[in-house]
Amino acid sequence: MSIKKELGKKIKTIRINKGYTQEKLSEMAGISQRALSSIELGENFVTAETLDKILIAFDITAEELFATNQFKEPHELLTLINKNIALIGNNSQKLEIIYNLTKSLISK
Repeated sequence: MSIKKELGKKIKTIRINKGYTQEKLSEMAGISQRALSSIELGENFVTAETLDKILIAFDITAEELFATNQFKEPHELLTLINKNIALIGNNSQKLEIIYNLTKSLISK
């Protein structure tokens, strides 16, 4: 598979996982929906400027986008998890979800 197709597929996967439509992501990146579709299909290569905007929209680093595996060291994961929990703040509904998830992992 060509790098254009691999990158396009990864962008599409992340977009879907984030719950973004092509319309929303293209708006955030300042490109047309047609251009984004061409990038996701591997027909066109993303420019550095557009890639930077996509990374910002996804809230990920270039390293995370281009990584062939997504595994991180445990200390790194704990730092990221704690950062995410801090961002949730006092949202009891989201904290309850995290609590239930972690509790289910412990009992397995």
